[in-house]
Amino acid sequence: MSGTPIFSKLFGRSPIAPIQQHMSTCDECAHVLIPYFEAVLEGDWEKAVQSAERITELEREADSMKKNIRLNLPRSLFMPVSRDHLLEIVQIQDKLANLSKDIAGLILGRQMGFPPAVHEHLRRCVVANTNAVRFAREVMDELNDLIVTGFSGQEIEFIEKILDQLDYAEHDSDLRLRELRHKLYEIEESLDPIEAMFVYKVIELVSELADEAQTVGNRMMYLIAS
Repeated sequence: MSGTPIFSKLFGRSPIAPIQQHMSTCDECAHVLIPYFEAVLEGDWEKAVQSAERITELEREADSMKKNIRLNLPRSLFMPVSRDHLLEIVQIQDKLANLSKDIAGLILGRQMGFPPAVHEHLRRCVVANTNAVRFAREVMDELNDLIVTGFSGQEIEFIEKILDQLDYAEHDSDLRLRELRHKLYEIEESLDPIEAMFVYKVIELVSELADEAQTVGNRMMYLIAS
């Protein structure tokens, strides 16, 4: 059709689809943390191991996808966006899966227990951070349409609404994190110092999920602005 953007004629198969699939896998990996933490807080280590194994499986899939994208992403000068920029986005996405694996591995390796007083706060914190990851995925789901439509105003406006939701989710994760840290501080003296150190480490890793999701959104803003 005459109205079809030139680059969609040049590329019958979108080079963006594998990047979107990679983000989908990273998002799924992060979201397994919800049932994983639920099992840990309930002391059901059999279920926790099952969830941890699923996280590891998804992390490996994401890593394999990342390598394939690096090898096969077109180097053509007709790419509508920078190849290096797309590879940077993939690298950031991959951190989401890596973080999820690190969180699960740290807890499982020590069979960590969490003080009952912080259980609900921890649940909220995990959900808030994985929500941010989900919005980052929704942003990436729109990347192909953004390119195919030639960065049309309507598509940009739609993506900006999702980015606003991502910003809100990241802000919410910050609030949940502060609440969790405050609650933990209140009972800190009753905890074994070594265990307290590892609890804080887990919290730090969980909070990085929203940070990396926000970075994915920032890279999308850069694409739109450029």
